[in-house]
Amino acid sequence: MADPLLVIENVHKKFGELDVLSGVDLIVDRSDVVSIIGSSGSGKTTLLRCINLLEDFHEGRILIDGEPIGYMLKNGKRQRLPKSLIAQHRALTGMVFQTFNLFPHLTALKNVTLGLLKVRNLKKEEATEIARHWLDLVGVLDRQDHYPGQLSGGQQQRVAIARAIAMNPKLMLFDEVTSALDPELVNEVLNVIKDLVSDGMTMLLVTHEMRFAYDVSTKVIFMNEGRIAEQGPPSELFNNPQSTRLAEFIQNSTF
Repeated sequence: MADPLLVIENVHKKFGELDVLSGVDLIVDRSDVVSIIGSSGSGKTTLLRCINLLEDFHEGRILIDGEPIGYMLKNGKRQRLPKSLIAQHRALTGMVFQTFNLFPHLTALKNVTLGLLKVRNLKKEEATEIARHWLDLVGVLDRQDHYPGQLSGGQQQRVAIARAIAMNPKLMLFDEVTSALDPELVNEVLNVIKDLVSDGMTMLLVTHEMRFAYDVSTKVIFMNEGRIAEQGPPSELFNNPQSTRLAEFIQNSTF
C-alpha cells in the first residue's frame, strides 16, 4: 500500500495564550477528499494555513509525501526553515481562499501564468498553454482577457482554482471557497471541484456545504475547540454521530 500523502502529527498552534490547534493528528491518503467541518473558531482554517505554511505551528510535524515541512531540528531545538525552503515546501500545496485574491491589474490569463513564469520559470509559451488548459477546464477560457473586476464572483473563484492547480501541487486546500459567493454562483464552483475529485486529485476542503461534503468526501473530520473530535466516512459521521456536539452541529446545519 502506498504511503499517505499527508501526515499531521500532534500539531499545536497558539495565538497568544489561545490554543487554536491542540494536538491535531490526521492521515490523508492519495486521492482522498477530506472535508473539514465545524463551527466558527474550531481551528479549521488555521489547520489549512499551517499545512500551507502561511502560519507557524508551535509543536508537532506535518509531512507531505514523506517529507517534514516547515521546520528542522538543530541542536535539539525546533527551527523554522529558511524562506527559500519554505517556498519549496509551500509549492507542494495549492490553496484557494474564501476571497479570490486575484491581482486586479492582471487579466485572468496573466493571473494564472504569473506563478508559472516567476516560480516554475517556464517559458511564456508553455506557461500560456498550461494556463489556457486550466482556464478551459474550469469553464472561463472565454474570459481569459478579462480583468477580475469584469468577472462575476463565481468566475473569479474559478480563475483562482485554475491558478492554484496550474502549479501542479500534490495537495489542494480549499478554504470555504463558496462563502463569499451569491447563492446562485455556489454550484458553478462546487461543480468544478467535483470534476477535480473525479480526476483523483487529493484535497482538503473546509466547507459549510454539508450536502456537498456528504456527496464528494472519502472522509469527513469534525473539528471542535482545536481538535479533531470525530472523523470517518461521510455516511457514518453524518448518520451516526458519536457526540452530542456533532449531533447538534449537524442538526443546525443546512443539509
